[in-house]
Amino acid sequence: MHRLKNWGAVRAAAAVAVLAAAALLSGCGLFKTKTRISVPQPLTPLVEADMPQMFEEINRLGAVKSLNGRVDIQFLDTSYAPCGLADKYRTADGKLVVQRPGQVYLTVQVPVIGTKIAEMSSTGERFWAAVYQGDLKYRRFVTGSNAARYEKLDADGTGQSPDCNMSGKRREEAMQRATVSALSSLRPQHLTDAVLVPPVSFEDTRHVYSQAETFEEEADPRPGAPKGARVMRGYYVLSEMELLTQNRARVTRRFWFDRVGTLRLARVQIYGERGQLITDVVYSNPQPFGEEGRLRLPAQIELTRPQDHYSIRIAFQDPGAVKVDQPYDPEIFVLKNSSSLQEVDLDAAVKKP
Repeated sequence: MHRLKNWGAVRAAAAVAVLAAAALLSGCGLFKTKTRISVPQPLTPLVEADMPQMFEEINRLGAVKSLNGRVDIQFLDTSYAPCGLADKYRTADGKLVVQRPGQVYLTVQVPVIGTKIAEMSSTGERFWAAVYQGDLKYRRFVTGSNAARYEKLDADGTGQSPDCNMSGKRREEAMQRATVSALSSLRPQHLTDAVLVPPVSFEDTRHVYSQAETFEEEADPRPGAPKGARVMRGYYVLSEMELLTQNRARVTRRFWFDRVGTLRLARVQIYGERGQLITDVVYSNPQPFGEEGRLRLPAQIELTRPQDHYSIRIAFQDPGAVKVDQPYDPEIFVLKNSSSLQEVDLDAAVKKP
């Protein structure tokens, strides 16, 4: 009995010690009471889908043969991102014509005034890009082959790394060179693949596909949502992998599907041979396209090329006025140097010793 009384005393003393420690820690701020933590709420309802349904959604967009319409276009040059800088164009007017396979014509001009900023096109095999704005020494007409790989050139024809210590006029000139370089590096065929999504097929024996679920924290898109409110949006991610050997494969593309309310292709990522992210395209604001409005397509497309240091955002001004699936003569996708700009043949530059 004596031992039990002692053990009870020990337990009482231990309880007092624990309470004292808890009070001490609470005073130190390690334990806080009545603290409200804002947890992002999931958007609902989430649709369930299998791989055939995802293929169907990709191929619904992949069935579009051509688009022709007026667009708002905004360009972001990230060449100086290591310095914490980015050169962002104001939104400009544009006309975009895309046609499979790989054909595109884009003109960019100053709103209202109509002065051309840039013009570019591709036949699917060759591309042309003309830059009309900026200092005379920076304006040029670039041509090359779609299948070729080129090092990024600055306006003087050399690949210079950004100098973050520059200031004043030198920095302004360097930023202008970087912007012209990025515009010249914008490959028209990248726009074609972004606007006209390539289809997929179960008959393709070179690739295998896997499906996964994920959730991303995003800004609350709902009308009347408090400023700064966050939500969790559910996605399916369909990964396309190229078979290399019996037990090896590499990811070639990832398709992101928004699951909130309906299944919608929201993003496509394209990867290089070493797994580097080459292209990242985000699709948003689905709208009825064409006079009859029977085809629902994304009215806003944001294309990012991380390796080329630029991002371009395209928004169709009037989706209902866009011409859908009309055939176009291949000649309209051949750009001529009608302004006598300095010509840069990238193929010729590569061949130089």
